[in-house]
Amino acid sequence: MLYFFFFQQPDTLDRANTVDVNPGTALERIDTWVDGFIRSLPNIAVALILAVIGFFVARWIGGLVKRTLKGRDRGNLGEILGGFVRWTLFILIFLLAMTIVLPTLSPGDLIAGLGVSSVAIGFAFKDILQNWLAGLLLLIRQPFEIGDQIVVSGYEGTVEQIETRATLMKLYNGERALIPNSEVYTNAVLVKTAEPVRRTQYDVGIGYGDDIDRAVQVIEETMRQQSSVDNEKGFEVLVWDLAASWVTLRVRWWIKSDRKSEVNSRSQVLRAVKKALDQARIDMPYETQQILFHDQTEATDGKRDQQREGWPVPQEGDAPRARYEVMLEAKKERSNREEPSRNGDRVNGASQNIITE
Repeated sequence: MLYFFFFQQPDTLDRANTVDVNPGTALERIDTWVDGFIRSLPNIAVALILAVIGFFVARWIGGLVKRTLKGRDRGNLGEILGGFVRWTLFILIFLLAMTIVLPTLSPGDLIAGLGVSSVAIGFAFKDILQNWLAGLLLLIRQPFEIGDQIVVSGYEGTVEQIETRATLMKLYNGERALIPNSEVYTNAVLVKTAEPVRRTQYDVGIGYGDDIDRAVQVIEETMRQQSSVDNEKGFEVLVWDLAASWVTLRVRWWIKSDRKSEVNSRSQVLRAVKKALDQARIDMPYETQQILFHDQTEATDGKRDQQREGWPVPQEGDAPRARYEVMLEAKKERSNREEPSRNGDRVNGASQNIITE
């Protein structure tokens, strides 16, 4: 194409090994462009005015959406939805301005080009669009709110903000976690502050030799004196398990749902319960192991009707005999059977001696 702009042979044929330069063709083409630009100046001016007006109109409508939702305590949703409306309107107005500058460009061509471009952009920015849509759905459905304390994807903390890409959480140790909105929307989320109060619990172990009713009574009296326990909801002390080394008492009580109240209440309750059980001389044993050796030297070893550790409870007259008792009895019977024969031998030997003498 550049050849026709700069090289022209109107009346003669090209001569071999020569370059025919005609600057007039280039000047004529530039003149045509300038004339076309001058003729398009009104359209360009109208398009610029439309674009400027459209920008401010789109900005005003986006701000209106933002202010409306903020007045309904949906500030984060207003920011995301307001920005989406603003840029969508501005892009549509820009495309309309392009049809004014280029009359040959039809709206159908723009829509077709926009469709192909949207598919390409969708593949290129799939994760970004997915997170944006997930954030929009989170703000619309509101499974949790700003300031709620949640647990998601192994992180626990306070929700600070829901942005177009990620949910910002402030962890309890002061760190900040940015969790992608798609991960928050598709995974299980535990909202700890969904209700004003929630229940917590702790297992207390007492010794097998201690009185269970007495231990329950001591713990209940202690719980009534704790200011962090919600007296309206009450508390429970349940016998929960017969463990290897202790009897488990599960203490359950209601507290305010925020993390600070939970930590302070648990510390207060455990300190008070420990002191109360110590004053009542109720044992809180360590985990222990007991190894039993039977058939040793004690008088009751192996006697299941007398030695109880590790043996099942015998029925009346059903306790098996110890092995050493059976062996002693068998040995005694053998001795009794052998004793007469030995005595007879002694008598016969003595008689023979007397006769010989």
